[in-house]
Amino acid sequence: MLSEKLLKELNEQVKYELYSANYYLAMAAYCAAQGLNGFVNFFVVQAEEERFHAMKFFNFIIGMGARARILQLDEPKNEYNSLEEVFTLALNHEKFVTGRIYTLMDLAQEEKEHATISFLKWFIDEQVEEEASMSDLLHKVKMLGPQGLYLLDSELAQRTFTPPAK
Repeated sequence: MLSEKLLKELNEQVKYELYSANYYLAMAAYCAAQGLNGFVNFFVVQAEEERFHAMKFFNFIIGMGARARILQLDEPKNEYNSLEEVFTLALNHEKFVTGRIYTLMDLAQEEKEHATISFLKWFIDEQVEEEASMSDLLHKVKMLGPQGLYLLDSELAQRTFTPPAK
């Protein structure tokens, strides 16, 4: 059974995952204004992933017999100075989410809430991938500069989201 404290934090995580989806849609909108449709696709797919993550938390809470709550979201940043800034902020955001997941794991371990511990392991692995992806793309954006963005834009246009089986 989830404690009130753990339930509150899990519901907060639903909010942060939904906020992340909006955050990435705002980045997609910026990229669209720059004519970078591959980057638009990348961030739209990223937003789909974040909504999927939110639903995993939502369904876990319900599956544990607890009350899921949908909390108010803040408006994401909508104006950026460059693609490099977009990916710097995206990487920082993923690091923030990783910290949230670690805090949830610490709390679940402290409370010996084994079902939540098991559930959160997937997210820890996912965050390793998320940070690596954003870090890699930030490096590429810096390295390629404006002239090389066309190739990266074409590559990112191919990205799709397939929900994991588990």
